[in-house]
Amino acid sequence: MRVTQAALEKVIRDAGAIGMKFFNDRKNMAVNKKAARDFVTEADVAIEAFLKETLTREYPEYGFWGEESGQSADQASRWIVDPIDGTHSFKKGQYGWSVSIALEVDGDIVLAAVYAPVFNDLYTAEKGQGAFKNGERIAVSDETELGDAMIATGFACLRNYLADNNLERFCRIAQRTTGQRRFCSAALDLCFVAEGQVDAFWEQELNLYDVAAGALIVQEAGGTLTDFKGNPGLFPKQILATNGKIFAQILPLM
Repeated sequence: MRVTQAALEKVIRDAGAIGMKFFNDRKNMAVNKKAARDFVTEADVAIEAFLKETLTREYPEYGFWGEESGQSADQASRWIVDPIDGTHSFKKGQYGWSVSIALEVDGDIVLAAVYAPVFNDLYTAEKGQGAFKNGERIAVSDETELGDAMIATGFACLRNYLADNNLERFCRIAQRTTGQRRFCSAALDLCFVAEGQVDAFWEQELNLYDVAAGALIVQEAGGTLTDFKGNPGLFPKQILATNGKIFAQILPLM
């Protein structure tokens, strides 16, 4: 069965509604730790359970990979889901968390949706069909000068067991650009590149479910997606997304 954009939009909005019920009653929400500085809430589990049940029932030909429940046996074509990207922000009552869903077919991301329920902003893309925010087509920024650019990053890489992190990169880039931003969700960071709110985003030590949907949205909005050496494609452990126009200027700083 072909997955329609309308069907995916309904599923992700329903998932967002589940998230909002927990978000509005956070004082009664269970919160646990999967590892040091890695939280999982009752909302993460509930949203993923809903998505797994719904997507695998409606589209049994696809496998499922969720942050909380792991990967199904069938990995050739699968749903890739992050029920709440930005869990720490979610449990603190911050607004910039999102639900992220991507459909991967034979190793290629072909459909994507990222929903920020508090803002009621829905970003979508289908391979070869462009990127959209709330139904309106979006495109990356026209900024051509790195010195005038606004750049976003995150700090998931700051772990005491990792020798390499992005602090030195951050310092190099901050000295060469006008604005730095650290939001709450890598999925949304990629969407912000896609619609021109920021001109580039980089992060490292992420997982595929963090960035699969946002990556397609950036590409369909006209942006570039590479690793830190400039190799094109989706590399969650080293992801650099730009508007394309400042790519050659920021790449040497990576």
